Amino acid sequence: MLTTTLLPLLLASLPTLTSATTSSKRGLVYVPSKNANEAKDDQIWISGSSDLTWYYNYGASPSAVFNGHLNFVPMLWGAPASNTDMTFYNTVKGLIDSGVNISYVLAFNEPDGASNGGSNVPADTAAATWIRELEPLRKLGVKLGAPAVTGAPTGFNWLRNFFTACAGNCTADFIPVHWYGNFEGLASHIGQVRGTYPNMTVWVTEYADASVSLQASQSFANQSSAYFDRIDYITHYSYFGSFRSSASNVGPNAAMLNQDGKLTDIGSWYLGGAATGVVPKGSGASAAGRPLAWGALLAGVVALVGLL
Repeated sequence: MLTTTLLPLLLASLPTLTSATTSSKRGLVYVPSKNANEAKDDQIWISGSSDLTWYYNYGASPSAVFNGHLNFVPMLWGAPASNTDMTFYNTVKGLIDSGVNISYVLAFNEPDGASNGGSNVPADTAAATWIRELEPLRKLGVKLGAPAVTGAPTGFNWLRNFFTACAGNCTADFIPVHWYGNFEGLASHIGQVRGTYPNMTVWVTEYADASVSLQASQSFANQSSAYFDRIDYITHYSYFGSFRSSASNVGPNAAMLNQDGKLTDIGSWYLGGAATGVVPKGSGASAAGRPLAWGALLAGVVALVGLL
């Protein structure tokens, strides 16, 4: 039960919608622009005010626009057709040999899913591919991220089957997490991941509260960032929203840019800046500067109590 002494402390620890913070944990899920008019958006993520430190682009090769600005994390998105293919390993080794700092790699984007970007890789195929192409990277000093499954129950089942198929020959250093839902669900899911894999650190490599109101999106963005920064075993996180609201597949309110390529409040906050007041088209009035609704505030308290 919450005591009258504990309640004010918990309320004070919750972020407001007007706060601007920076964090060395923050990275970029880079989704390349689909047309030339939006190419200038890429410069936003490496502007002078940006606090981002790393990025991934779902591929094995870095994006030239970020060279010298952000640390690149290669990803083996899916499994190659050939069971002798060494393209990913050779690409990463080539980057290291050329002087690129590669400290981490990611593997298999939502292998338990066949839609919305899922790579749909059978667990046994993923295990064989890992042993062939990823495990040798450990000898080069690279830390390996476990397959980034979805936040659905199928994700836990797939990951269990993957490690079983590995038969002790796959050594993951951290667990990536994907989540598209509210903050309470996110905190609960991460708690379940940590309980299942207690000796591994966690990276939250895709997350957003999809297709909700502007105020709910802003509340989620602030609560989740504060939560990630507070938890020691969460070492990296990357919000899924580095695109224009008109191109967003998680709803316009979750995007870090509006339809004209201007930073929204969420986008500016994520880069360590102040609210911009820029509202994605069709979102209604900005929630910046307004206090969190009591329901969202109370839900945050409940989530925090469960994590203390």
